[in-house]
Amino acid sequence: MAQEPIFQYAHVEAGLVENVVLRPTEATETYPSGWKYTLHLGTLEDLPLVRYDNAHEGIKGHEHHTAAGDAGDVAFPGMVERLVEFWASADEYWDVAGGDPPRPY
Repeated sequence: MAQEPIFQYAHVEAGLVENVVLRPTEATETYPSGWKYTLHLGTLEDLPLVRYDNAHEGIKGHEHHTAAGDAGDVAFPGMVERLVEFWASADEYWDVAGGDPPRPY
């Protein structure tokens, strides 16, 4: 069962919304990685630009969604590495939009 989030924030600016939720879990069939997470950057019109999640990890694995479509199941390098990967991809959009989300790095 998922615990309370250990890291969570939402940031809206320049027509974009970034939402990050990280929850540790027991390593079960549903979440074998030991995490339940959503890392999302999208537009206010509901277009996902970059999203990583494992909402259906036990069935579909770790998913990567982009504005161009779904990349499907992607390898899970670990939670810190996935978060850094997400931030690097999201920063490309924030740089163009002129946004500055509050992040602890």
